[in-house]
Amino acid sequence: MNRTDTSTTFRLGDRTVKRIGYGAMQLAGPGVFGPPRDHAAALAVLRAAVESGVDHIDTADIYGPHVTNRLIREALHPYPDNLTIVTKIGARRGEDASWNVAASPAELEEQVQENLANLGLDVLEVVNLRLMFSTHGPAEGPIETAVETLADMKRRGLIRHIGISNATAAQVKTARAITEIVCVQNLYNIAHRDDDALIDALASDGIAYVPFFPLGGFSPLQSSALSNVAAQLGATPMQVALAWLLQRSPNILLIPGTSSTAHLSENLAAGDLVLSADVLAVLDDIGLAATAH
Repeated sequence: MNRTDTSTTFRLGDRTVKRIGYGAMQLAGPGVFGPPRDHAAALAVLRAAVESGVDHIDTADIYGPHVTNRLIREALHPYPDNLTIVTKIGARRGEDASWNVAASPAELEEQVQENLANLGLDVLEVVNLRLMFSTHGPAEGPIETAVETLADMKRRGLIRHIGISNATAAQVKTARAITEIVCVQNLYNIAHRDDDALIDALASDGIAYVPFFPLGGFSPLQSSALSNVAAQLGATPMQVALAWLLQRSPNILLIPGTSSTAHLSENLAAGDLVLSADVLAVLDDIGLAATAH
């Protein structure tokens, strides 16, 4: 992102970050489990991201597990003053690579300590509570004890800011009644628009929304429509999907992940892709068609 106007940045906690960051999940092995296929390449991507101006990295100690955080520390520690590292807790990996709930107060405390140790930090800037009531997306369930546990760790100085992930609008409201929430991280893209109202509500309150899987869950028809738009613009489908998200709302922060420096450059270039009203209308139709079905 070469532009310097305010549309390229947004507040995350008490920091201002560029709206295209980097998600470290893909640096782990297949299925986000085990070490990377190419250790040196993983370090190179992280360093290239920061050298390109990325100041927001999303990670979690469950990636690997412990793999991505240790890679981040090896590649970037001591960290630049402007780098904001966001992690998440609330789950554990099984030996079979399964994703399991781990949200008791003791488990959450242990995960924060592991993130601190593996990242080489004294305090975590932002910690997202990853809710695990359903494997298919947000689902209602009690979150008060878990959020109160994070709020207590904030008071003790282990974390500075709290976010919530895979959450319903009702759970976001519940969490905000307990403590300040600085970001919400959910599945959202052109084809999956369930959080439209939530995004607008958060924007009015100055809270960041961080969508994941910008190309996740597209039907073949939707993917074809997106590819056609991309071809007309001389861009990749991912670039168009990211550009659409940037233009969707000013509080959206992106964390596209990749293990390739070439793809990293393509993702960052999406910040310079401006979509016309006609193109936006075509892309919006993809989401409307999905909602209708």
